[in-house]
Amino acid sequence: MTTIYLIRHGQAEGNLYRRCHSWHNGLLTLRGREQVKALEKRFEGVHFDAVYSSDLYRAMATAGAVYRPRGLTLRVDPNLREIGAGVWEDVPWGQLLHDDRDSLTAFLTCNPSWRVEGSETFSGVRRRMDRAIRRIAAAHPGQTVAVTSHGCAIKCGLSVWLGLDVDQIDQIPLSNNSGVAKLEVENGQVKVVYYNDDSHLGALASLPKASSAYGISGMERNALRFRPLLLPQEKETYLAARRDGWQASHGTMDGFDGGSFLTVAEKNSAQNKNCVLLALLGDTPVGVLQMDWQQDAQDQAGRVPFFYMAPEFRSQGLGVQLLGQAVCTYRAMGRQVLRLRCAPENERAKKFYTSHGFYKVGEEPGGVGHLDTMEKYIGLEL
Repeated sequence: MTTIYLIRHGQAEGNLYRRCHSWHNGLLTLRGREQVKALEKRFEGVHFDAVYSSDLYRAMATAGAVYRPRGLTLRVDPNLREIGAGVWEDVPWGQLLHDDRDSLTAFLTCNPSWRVEGSETFSGVRRRMDRAIRRIAAAHPGQTVAVTSHGCAIKCGLSVWLGLDVDQIDQIPLSNNSGVAKLEVENGQVKVVYYNDDSHLGALASLPKASSAYGISGMERNALRFRPLLLPQEKETYLAARRDGWQASHGTMDGFDGGSFLTVAEKNSAQNKNCVLLALLGDTPVGVLQMDWQQDAQDQAGRVPFFYMAPEFRSQGLGVQLLGQAVCTYRAMGRQVLRLRCAPENERAKKFYTSHGFYKVGEEPGGVGHLDTMEKYIGLEL
């Protein structure tokens, strides 16, 4: 009999930034790295003969919890990937909700009819996951193997091994990040001993109620979309955000120069319309993200001159999606770090940035004293 521990990857950027990262590569978040540490502790004292992973970064990084402490070689298998989402890859869930609600509903409920341009199907993922696990078991008779994969792919595989039809996949709850299933494979039969076990996580659990967090109603509450802010037509929207951001950062309007800010924003928007974006929850504006694609390009850095959330939408887990938009935009350009400035007296902003991996690297002159220059590494690495 072969024992297989089938593990979902730790929390990844797509989970946090609320983007469709199926085959799209992204890193683990800080929470995801802590979940990997908890996973490593969970398996202390457990013997493993081999470790396999999907070829996507988030799964390979999670597999490190098992193969690195034991000095094993990681075996990479693209058949363990998440379901391919075709033209949806790296699109914010809020944008998909706005543009194609019916298709998104079908996807979230694992409807067998779901398909978009360039995507896989749930039936196809069932077949490849089943074949992959059976091949791994056949290669390791009588041994114990760890396999890291992805939430939807694991659900598809479990539906086969639990004897469910393709239209019953949604009966299986989505596992928490780093959740574990235990399989026993003998004589060509796959037995599910348990699944979605996240007992090692404790407070690190990032998905306490999958249906409420990831269903359509959850996305209506927490998934943003973005559109270009039209300048100069929408300059009052931009200036109002700038004024509120300045007051929140400095506690005073001294030194505020709206005209200069607007000039820079118009220059950035002229570079590319997607440099200055309006963030929306449904049709409600909630924030502004301004990027300068030219500044700091020589340092392989992506500069964010303005990052703003409206007061009534702060502390709701929405601001990180603006960060995700900047990360994914600049990473696609080959930038290695994200760079911005923060008023040293703005404790709320500093706490937000540091909690998402930013650190101070220097100081720059600002309208009121100096500003802290902060960076976050965004290069893809294990």
